[in-house]
Amino acid sequence: MGLFTLAEARTELARLLPTLDEIVRLRADAAELAAGGSPLGGLPEFKAAQARLDDLMESVQLTGAELKGFAPLLVDFPSELDGVPVLLCWLEGDRELLWYHRADLGFAGRRPL
Repeated sequence: MGLFTLAEARTELARLLPTLDEIVRLRADAAELAAGGSPLGGLPEFKAAQARLDDLMESVQLTGAELKGFAPLLVDFPSELDGVPVLLCWLEGDRELLWYHRADLGFAGRRPL
């Protein structure tokens, strides 16, 4: 996969938000099911939630975005700003793409777009 322009990354994120929201919900369900004694069910429901999570996470990565964190959910879109390799950075709770960091700095180097 190639690099995303900012516009392409924002469009892809908007398309992915329902999937990302489902990942967050299923992550919580799976944690509750793993703890046991959940009204959500038992081991079969846990395995189903895990399988669905795997499918959803794979669908995110097939777009060319990079799934970097699971709790909290973190998605990076490879890009370039002023000739410098960067990652356009979405963090769980954000409703749009507002941050980036240099590819060599990681999350600690996050800056607003």
